[in-house]
Amino acid sequence: MSILDFLDEHEIAYNNTHLIKQAFIHSSYSNEHHGLKDNERLEFMGDAVLQIYSSTLLYAMQPPLPEGEMSTRRSNLVCESALAKIAREFKLNDYLLLGQGEEKNGGRNKDSIVSDMFEAFIGAVYIDTDFNNVCKLLDILLKKHIQETTSTIVDYKTRLQEYVQADSKRSIVYETINTSGPSNSPTFEVAVKVDGLIYGTGKGSSKKEAQKNAAKNALDKLVE
Repeated sequence: MSILDFLDEHEIAYNNTHLIKQAFIHSSYSNEHHGLKDNERLEFMGDAVLQIYSSTLLYAMQPPLPEGEMSTRRSNLVCESALAKIAREFKLNDYLLLGQGEEKNGGRNKDSIVSDMFEAFIGAVYIDTDFNNVCKLLDILLKKHIQETTSTIVDYKTRLQEYVQADSKRSIVYETINTSGPSNSPTFEVAVKVDGLIYGTGKGSSKKEAQKNAAKNALDKLVE
């Protein structure tokens, strides 16, 4: 079974078979087979499509969700581990083309590679057809996970506060220690300090996301 068979089975339209197949070509494979394009540019487009698709569904939920909660839910839905899990559920990683070295190193099951492939697949279908068609595909792959993901959201900042302050009123402070990337798409790095000592760090596309990741990092260390 090929990726085209997968699309046919789910009645998803496509035109450019080469573009669809390109979504599954990892850079390690293209490096070994000169002339083949990898999926990195398609990944960029797929990420944007996933953002607008998930944002539209979350915005339409009733009762209306506040902006902060929508951002948290979207982050949980389209994060690397979540996308990789969905891709494996549908066995999309079976279609990956990897270089020999990456294959031997277990690249077919690496979250980073599988999630990038998933984004590239979405980007390819969008470019090849239109937004309505790619939404039909995402309804199959992703829609049911909206509820699943939102029901398992963990408020790491609250959990950390409860854990640290269980026996005493210790102070918790989140401090931005670095900002990188372009001004229109920055990456923030935040440290969470307890009584002045760094307990964890985290990165994110917003300070809120970086703080959440820093709190999770601290909890992972404290409760391991």
